[in-house]
Formats: sequence, structure tokens, C-alpha cells
Amino acid sequence: MTKKRRIAVLTGGGDCPGLNAVIRAVVKTAVAGELEVLGVTNGFAGLVEDWFRPLGDAEVSGILPRGGTILGTTNRDNPFHYPVENGGVCAYRDESERVLANLKRHNVEGLIVIGGDGSLKIATLLSAKGIPLVGVPKTIDNDIPHTERTFGFDTAAMVATEALDRLHTTAESHHRVMVLEVMGRYAGWIALHAGIAGGAHCILIPEIPYELAKVAEHVRQRAAKGKPFSIVVVAEGAKPVGGALTIARRVEGSFESIRLGGIGEKLAGQLEDMTGMEARCTVLGHVQRGGTPTSYDRVLSTRYGVAAVEAYLRGERGVMVALQENRIVTVPLSCVADQPSNVPVEGELVRVARSVGVVFGNE
Repeated sequence: MTKKRRIAVLTGGGDCPGLNAVIRAVVKTAVAGELEVLGVTNGFAGLVEDWFRPLGDAEVSGILPRGGTILGTTNRDNPFHYPVENGGVCAYRDESERVLANLKRHNVEGLIVIGGDGSLKIATLLSAKGIPLVGVPKTIDNDIPHTERTFGFDTAAMVATEALDRLHTTAESHHRVMVLEVMGRYAGWIALHAGIAGGAHCILIPEIPYELAKVAEHVRQRAAKGKPFSIVVVAEGAKPVGGALTIARRVEGSFESIRLGGIGEKLAGQLEDMTGMEARCTVLGHVQRGGTPTSYDRVLSTRYGVAAVEAYLRGERGVMVALQENRIVTVPLSCVADQPSNVPVEGELVRVARSVGVVFGNE
């Protein structure tokens, strides 16, 4: 009997809604194309530690609406900078040759990597070592270049919007300033989309450094006009003019050692002191990553998964599938790494928000 060709799929970096939908689409498309599929568990660590398992129709049945990833993931393990304990001391080594050996041992001829910018950077390095590879863009932050949308973003923005809807009623009832801190790292896409959709009065994003005095003045002006409450959405990477990022902690060995967080509580305290109005902060955190994906994310994830396998079968290597003008295309992985996609300061969405009265703290 002729041995079937075999590919592997992994999910790297932080989890987000839609990962399982991509895995399902990869498996179903691959099986229809006469390919066998192995799942790599726990991200890039699985490539190094030889953690592979078969994936077929039975394994992906029913996972379309599930959040998270059935394969597991990690945002700490990089095969080119891999933690190895020796005599109780942790050191970092290049273990990429182990990855090549493990893929060869399992007769894996190609790899589908589903991940954000950190994972796709590693994928680029693996591709350079000769591994036939196709990337799929994943992040709730929507900050990967050359694609109009990453899956997971729509769900995260919807979660934040629903939180704003709820905060509106309690803010108005108690005449408070309610600050909602959302994720997004160094891009303000979640804050901007949720802020517009949720009727926020002030949106603070990394791309537009804010002046605290101007934010406080806007809150006071609303109160003077008979609106003694305000809703402020702040992205975790926002910072004041001339100020620094608010860092929660640092994690050695992670794709991203700096963990942002805390700007919301800081801002709420400052606004309370400056306006005399009671201010409270809500931090959504990982609630934005969890739960079932929206229908948009399920469809986009499925399109990406199908496109990744189809690109592989066409012989494309070292590419990422992307959404451009509502069409799925492929772009070179080398164009993606270390080139974040930020909110255009002069773009339509910022202009639209300003037109309906939203302030960004620099007016």
C-alpha cells in the first residue's frame, strides 16, 4: 500500500476563540486531500519534546464552537531559545535540530503553524531551516500586518462591547466614571472597536498618547451638561504624553517578556482625584480570550484552515494565509514578523469616533 503524505498542525502563543475551528478545517481539508494529520500538543514545546498525536474526523468532531485549543498551547517555549535544566540551573539552548529530527521520525513532511506575531516569527525561522510551512494569523489583538483581520479579534471586541453595555447602566445609576481596561498589547484595535460599538465617551489607545488633564476636563464638561457619568475605554498599552507604559510584570523566557496591565486602575484613581467624581475600574483580562467564538470568527477561522491546506497542496511554502479585500490570499512569512499593524491615527475609524463625540485625550 502507498503510504499517505503527512502534515502536522500546532497552536502557539496565547489562546483565542477560533483556534479549534482552524484545527477542524485543517484536518477535514487535509483528509479530503489524501493527507494524514498529526497534532502537536502544547505549542512549540511539543515539537521539541516529541508530543504528537493523530488527528482525524473523530478528534475534531464537535469542536467548532469551542473556545481554546484541543492541542494546548504555550507562549513561553521557543525552539531556538529553549529552557533546559542542568544541575538545577535553567539555561537556554537552540533545540531546533531536535524539531527537525522529531518531524523526520514521524514522517511529517509539512507544518501548519497557527499563531500570533511571536509564533509566526518562530515559524519564519523554522521555514528557513527547510521545514515546509504555512502560517495562520491568530490573535485577539488584530495587530498582524498584511491581513485585514485575525480570527479571535471579533469575539474579543464583542466581549468588551457587552461589558460596556453593562457598565453604562451602573455608571449612570451611580453617577460614576467607569474605566474599562482591555487587552491589545501595543495596538488599540480592541479598545477602538469596542469603544465605538459600546458608546464610550473616551477611548485611550497606544497610537495616540493622551493628556490626563484633557480627559478629566471632558468628564467635567459632561457633568456640567447634566451627564454626571462617563465611560472610558483604555487599552492596556496606552500611555500619557511623555509617560511610560504601565507594566504588570516581566516573564523571562516568554515570547513577550513584558506583561502590560494596571493602566485602568491608575487612570481611575487619577480621574477621581482630578474631577471629584467617584471612579471605578473593570479589567476584562483573559475573559476576552475565552469562551465560544462569534459566527464571524468561526467562518474566518474555517476559511483560514482550508486555505492553509490548499496553499500547502499547491506547493506554497514559507507563507501565511491572510484576508485582503475579503479574499483569502497568501503572503511571505518574512513580511510578517516584527511588523505590527497599528491603528492608523488619521484613519476612518478614529475620524468616525471623533465625529460622534469620542475624545482620545489629545484634543
